[in-house]
Amino acid sequence: MAHATSPDAGAEPLSAVRLRSEVGGSASMWTDLRVVAETGSTNEDALKQAVDGAAEGLVIAAESQTAGRGRQGRRWLTRPGAALTFSVLLRPQPVQRAPRGWLPLLAGLATAAGLRQRTGVDARLKWPNDVLVGDLKLAGILAEQCGDAIVVGIGVNVLGREDDLPVATEMSLERCGVDLTDLTCLLAAILRELEARYRRWCEVGPGEVDASGLREEYRSLCDTLGRAVLVQLPGDRELAGLAVDVDGAGQLMVRPRRGELVAVSAGDVIHVR
Repeated sequence: MAHATSPDAGAEPLSAVRLRSEVGGSASMWTDLRVVAETGSTNEDALKQAVDGAAEGLVIAAESQTAGRGRQGRRWLTRPGAALTFSVLLRPQPVQRAPRGWLPLLAGLATAAGLRQRTGVDARLKWPNDVLVGDLKLAGILAEQCGDAIVVGIGVNVLGREDDLPVATEMSLERCGVDLTDLTCLLAAILRELEARYRRWCEVGPGEVDASGLREEYRSLCDTLGRAVLVQLPGDRELAGLAVDVDGAGQLMVRPRRGELVAVSAGDVIHVR
């Protein structure tokens, strides 16, 4: 997930009241919208709510996150106003287990769409769900399962100049030249985009990414496809080849220099120049 450590500044505090009105009111699937000043991890909070039986549609957003986690166990810390950090609780019961691998990709697609709509940045995707501007990471996503529930955590770097961000491969809206102080509007935009795609994914098929048009949309925004990649696989293995497609389960299809197509379900992708 994105990692932002800029000093406190800039953004207006998130407003749960405004958020409720901007995501569609009673017609929205987001039925329980919570904003907290500080928490360890919004994903941990949402997972605990899932265990306690919370319904689909819970959103927990935090001004500051002190013990967040990213993919591959990476730490993710945020200071107030420096990032937009939130988690959503979903229970995609109509969708069979195999197609659920598409949910993190769907979340990345919705995040990119919300950012493009609200800020005008040319947000694109690196498989599975990193949101890029150019070759730099603007936002990231972590999906975690708990029984029949899936919690999706999303983080967007808002503030931070080049020297403020922890690694050279990260980007912020500030670095993009976006003067964004209203994070409530950005969060609402992403939630609207996520709801639209999630409903389509659950209802058309369900889980059929071709019938719903989600795979075509993902392909159009994914910078990984058509590129030479190096995939760092679990167990300290590597796979080099050409990324040619994403299948119906969300796996990246890689054509190695020799041999048949390989379906990658987990791994860190490096775009080879």
